[in-house]
Amino acid sequence: MPPKPQLAVDNTGKASKTSNSRSGRPTAAQMAWLRRGLDQAGGKLPLFDGQGRRVSERTVRACIAQGWAEPWFDNPIKPDWLVCKLTTTGRKIASG
Repeated sequence: MPPKPQLAVDNTGKASKTSNSRSGRPTAAQMAWLRRGLDQAGGKLPLFDGQGRRVSERTVRACIAQGWAEPWFDNPIKPDWLVCKLTTTGRKIASG
């Protein structure tokens, strides 16, 4: 029997299911973040959501763990913030 998905709080404060590594499907919050990289140079993913709030680190790290995003470069102003870009797989997921 597959493991039950865990609940996480996304950056809107709403509870949502986290991605199940076996299913390989992003949550709504993860998909929204990945899609924002489709129109950016090099597939750069935003640090902030559409309301100006920082994207959840949990969302970022989950997408990196799934191989949909990868760290791009170090941010000298905020070294604890991950600047990421879409991977080829992430681009396919976000486009589909």
